[in-house]
Amino acid sequence: MRAFDDMKRTDENPWLHRFSVLTALAALGLIGIGGLVTSHDAGMTVPDWPNSYGYNMFTFPVSKWVGGIFYEHTHRLWASGVGLMTMILAAWLWAKESRAGVRWLGVAALIAVVLQGVLGGLRVIWSEDQLGIAHAALAQLYFVLLCALVLFTGGYWKKILARPGGNAPRRLLLATTILIFAQLLIAATMRHQHAGLAIPDFPLAYGKIWPDMSSDAVAGYNLRHEDFAAAHPITAFQIGLQMVHRIVAVLILAAVAACAWTARKSPLVRPALAWLGLIIVQAGLGAWTIWSNKAADVATAHVVVGAISLATGGLLTIIAYGRAGRPKEATEAVPVTSPLGQTAPQTV
Repeated sequence: MRAFDDMKRTDENPWLHRFSVLTALAALGLIGIGGLVTSHDAGMTVPDWPNSYGYNMFTFPVSKWVGGIFYEHTHRLWASGVGLMTMILAAWLWAKESRAGVRWLGVAALIAVVLQGVLGGLRVIWSEDQLGIAHAALAQLYFVLLCALVLFTGGYWKKILARPGGNAPRRLLLATTILIFAQLLIAATMRHQHAGLAIPDFPLAYGKIWPDMSSDAVAGYNLRHEDFAAAHPITAFQIGLQMVHRIVAVLILAAVAACAWTARKSPLVRPALAWLGLIIVQAGLGAWTIWSNKAADVATAHVVVGAISLATGGLLTIIAYGRAGRPKEATEAVPVTSPLGQTAPQTV
């Protein structure tokens, strides 16, 4: 029976790949909705979990979905759907995927989404901001896992490994991706400490290259922006965190540009240039977030593009290490069928 089951497994399953894509898109949508929750300060508008105001989550009356409750409750329902999709994906991979590593990657995604749900619930029950930061960080890693499954279940993985050309700078790609993840952790800390507007101007900071962070200066900032500071007083730590966020953004832009330049003679040049484009868009959205006084849609787009940027870096790193570990390319001619149907030798 086990031998029969192994015969049914394959690494060529287009419907499994399509479902992987759908699950990854649903997870990206969940990150976007989570961004709307924090952008609208709706994180604690539903104070109980797993129920919603005493109702079963799935029977909570639509008439009560008002104000911040709409964003928070939608986030919970969407998260439940993503969790179910991940469970189906993991089971499908275990039943049909021939590669053990890919099967276990599906299990890792399932564990991540379960832990993500638990962290989200405990964030509500304990009202602990640190759990919110961990919740946001795990969401990013979970999305990268799903994108890796999209890569491994599709045909692009094999094509890019077989394509001739130089190898991309895998260590630089890895370091840059880690830097982006660190930046997302800083951003999550800022959001959950309501520090996104601790510095209300850009590219300067309170009119200077580096703002005055003395206690008297911070007190003056709070008086000057009392409409914001009344609910969330500005602190020197928040100002410093905002400045670190800006500095790391510049470092990421330079690092991704270096990745694109060094990958120019490899098959990854186009994805690397697309990655650079994403980072430029992300930087623009970060500036726009400040100029728009942290408009919810702009801030949420900033969160979503950040997640896509991290996943892109992760996939490029996986591919670069995969190409570096492949056997040396053969030099003999191999018959390849041309688009016209003629067979001709081609060096691979």
